[in-house]
Amino acid sequence: MNKISREEKLQRIIEMEKMLGEIQDVDVLLERLLTEARSIVHADAGSIYVVDGGNLKIRYAQNDTHLSQLEPGEKLPYTYFGFPVNKRSIAGYVALSGNSLNIEDAYNISPDVPFSFNKSTDRTTQYRTKSVYTLPLKIASGKVLGVLQIINAQDDKGKVIAFDKDAELFITHFASNATQALEHAYLTSNMVKRMMRMAEFRDPKETYPHVSRVSEFAIEIYDRWAFNHNIPENQWHKFRDNLKIAAKFHDVGKVGISDIILKKKFPRFTPEERLIMQGHTIIGAHLFEDGDTELDRMAHDVALYHHARWDGGENGYPDKIDFSKCEIGKPLQAGVHFKGDEIPLAARIVAVADVFDALSHKRCYKEAWNIDEAFAEIQENSGKHFDPEIVMAFMQVKDRVCAIQLAYPDDPET
Repeated sequence: MNKISREEKLQRIIEMEKMLGEIQDVDVLLERLLTEARSIVHADAGSIYVVDGGNLKIRYAQNDTHLSQLEPGEKLPYTYFGFPVNKRSIAGYVALSGNSLNIEDAYNISPDVPFSFNKSTDRTTQYRTKSVYTLPLKIASGKVLGVLQIINAQDDKGKVIAFDKDAELFITHFASNATQALEHAYLTSNMVKRMMRMAEFRDPKETYPHVSRVSEFAIEIYDRWAFNHNIPENQWHKFRDNLKIAAKFHDVGKVGISDIILKKKFPRFTPEERLIMQGHTIIGAHLFEDGDTELDRMAHDVALYHHARWDGGENGYPDKIDFSKCEIGKPLQAGVHFKGDEIPLAARIVAVADVFDALSHKRCYKEAWNIDEAFAEIQENSGKHFDPEIVMAFMQVKDRVCAIQLAYPDDPET
């Protein structure tokens, strides 16, 4: 590698670090961190794990060889699994020791070390893992937040090579600075979780698994919609970062609804109670109306419009009214319904994600629908309740939606 190419690569790393520092959602940041780390050293594949108690849980896995075998716009299967943090695995060893590992050939690891490589995934996917570089993601205090593992460095001709000293230097420097952004994103994530737990205390239906699923569904829908519409990469990344967080606040306005109405089971709402309940959209929007960031504006739009209908039908709400005159605890006023593109894109996406999740999970007033019935219901309401293009994108990511369902189960007592 000549001096000029080294300088160009370092400059690119600096630009990447600045970009990562602007990402707010921890999951979006982890995914982008893996993507950019691989690109620095031309690695074909990689995974990123997070420390969760005594376990390491895989958060994202990428593999360009496998991705090239899919149709344009498709993604690899949604991956989720965990294993105990111990020194028997490469990632576990790195997490416990806090030190990086550079392995030239994963199939020829010395028997004198405590860790080994599990070939089962390679056998299942017909892949050959060879060079592996694994490093801890540590914050300033020394705490390990996760593990970054990149696989099969490649030369200019696509031949798998070992990670050389330059690769180690570049990746270590990049990861060290990226963990500062990661630490900040974790602080944001913890604050969002606290707000969601507060909402859950008020409304038992508004569980954290529910808002997590809605948020994950929304990202998958948007990614496919963005591909279908050739959205520029920079715009795509910014929107999905905001959407991942904003989607979790879709029903946060329920904190302002009386327990008498909010926790009512049977009989269901009277007409006046239903109008009061619908006011949670206004309350949620008020929480973000003074914000001046793109995230504040998107959270406002999601909270306010996610119950509006694409066709402007009678069951959609709220209507076009003076929201500043709405009183908490009072029925919503009637007006002309919002419809079509008057409803912001983020809200149209969350509408599909929220209804699908509500249908496919048990509530105090209903049993869970069969998942195929829930998908059929969303399709049936394309062009009526939902934007047809959003529904099309949703159906295109059906397999990933099903995997998310399994990854975020409801707590047994809910």
